[in-house]
Amino acid sequence: MSKKLQEEVIQSLQALNPPQPPKLVGFLSSEDPAARVYAEWTGRNCRELGFEFELREVDREDLEESLIAANADAGVHGIIVYYPIYGSQHDRYLQQIVGLNKDVEGLSHTYIFNMYQNIRFLDEERKVKSILPCTPLAVIKVLEYLQIYNTILPYGNRLHGRTITVINRSEVVGRPLAALLANDGAYVYSVDVNDVLGFHRGQGLKKKRHEVTEKPGWTMKDCIPLSDVVISGVPGDKFKVPLELIKDGAVCINFSSEKNFAPGVKDRASIYIPAIGKMTIVVLLRNLLRLYQNTLAQQNSS
Repeated sequence: MSKKLQEEVIQSLQALNPPQPPKLVGFLSSEDPAARVYAEWTGRNCRELGFEFELREVDREDLEESLIAANADAGVHGIIVYYPIYGSQHDRYLQQIVGLNKDVEGLSHTYIFNMYQNIRFLDEERKVKSILPCTPLAVIKVLEYLQIYNTILPYGNRLHGRTITVINRSEVVGRPLAALLANDGAYVYSVDVNDVLGFHRGQGLKKKRHEVTEKPGWTMKDCIPLSDVVISGVPGDKFKVPLELIKDGAVCINFSSEKNFAPGVKDRASIYIPAIGKMTIVVLLRNLLRLYQNTLAQQNSS
């Protein structure tokens, strides 16, 4: 799946034929070994696909000024920051410093607002596309590849009739993913440690964006057996999706570093995707290319 998306990104880049490769700058300001591994992985994939990558290691107290400088640098086309840095609200503040036209992770307020409101473009002419967060978008690309999206239906409604459970409601992945899937027409059960919420656009997709409905008393036992797709991303090695709840022939996707599905899932699922890390990296570069295309579109219209 990632190779197919890689080919699409490479072809789009070659079609643009830019005078210089779009440049992604990564900022590493923590001692987290996982962050360094991710940075090295990003750089390797950048170069393999024809992009330029530069890793800048800066003290976290200097990161704010470094981001502002990168925003102003016309030679930088995308910025990624390897979190956590402070592991607090200040990290969210730093996310908002990255310029809208360089935010490859889609973490800026405008992008988050557009995602939840189901606004897909930044301009009225619908030429400049909004950027989506990488991991949720990677899951969507997997579902598109698996043809869970029904291409006979109109764009934006192609999950109509699908029931999906997302186990994880983090603000980074779980909640955005549930919103995106519901905005595309699915009925999504969002499962957290405390409750279950329903994300949907109403009967017949009457609403333009998703709404959230409480499901009092519901647990995984209620929603997983109803689901065509089960997506789980719970950190820690103590959680497993109960196999007996999974509908025969369901699609199961794991996006946690831990395996949330026991090996026996292959006996129940029609398709099992154990990890989406490679897909996430390609989506990151796809976002970089989109930012570059957006910059060109805005230059041509001015």
